[in-house]
Amino acid sequence: MAAAVKVYGPPFSTAVSRVLACLIEKDVPFQLQPVNMAKGEHKKPDYLKIQPFGQVPAFQDESITLFESRAISRYVCEKYSTKGNKGLYGTNPLEKASIDQWLEGEGQNFNPPSSVLVFQLAFAPRMKIKQDESLIKQNKAKLAKVLDVYEKRLGESRYLAGEEFTLADLSHIPNTQYLVNVCERDELFASRENVERWWGEISSRESWRKVVDMQKSPPRG
Repeated sequence: MAAAVKVYGPPFSTAVSRVLACLIEKDVPFQLQPVNMAKGEHKKPDYLKIQPFGQVPAFQDESITLFESRAISRYVCEKYSTKGNKGLYGTNPLEKASIDQWLEGEGQNFNPPSSVLVFQLAFAPRMKIKQDESLIKQNKAKLAKVLDVYEKRLGESRYLAGEEFTLADLSHIPNTQYLVNVCERDELFASRENVERWWGEISSRESWRKVVDMQKSPPRG
């Protein structure tokens, strides 16, 4: 029996939780390896060998190592294509292209403003960093425009890439979870009927519920 893959990083990290949700959807056994970022473990030489930028997550599958959560998720879907949710990354070139275009949209359009909001509203207070109200206002406006595009798209199909839940939808869950449940910015999603329906569906998936449980009781390093 092959050894379980290893994911390095804390489950509360949005990038780490993206990979965890993907692995659970694909029914791929994994070991979560704690990385204490407060103690600078992500900047130590041994860790930099597998993640040269000193960020999380890092990923190991037998002799290979990868970093960047979206690349890791694509790899998991391709290598373990016959396991778990077989359609998570599509089953033909057209499906994959549709998923990829919305994954790119998430990475280039949704992630930048939502990440700023998550940091400013959720993490800055914990780190005793003063919030930048101007930055919050600017990025809320940017995210609203992105969600307007999503509202139109989700009026045409159940999910972003079509009628089935895919990696394109999954990739949005981590940041949105913080915005809705921690940052109290749920009005951005609830004010758009199709987006609200979509968020309700993707956030209630069993895979994400398991990730949330891991966030509540993270392993100790």
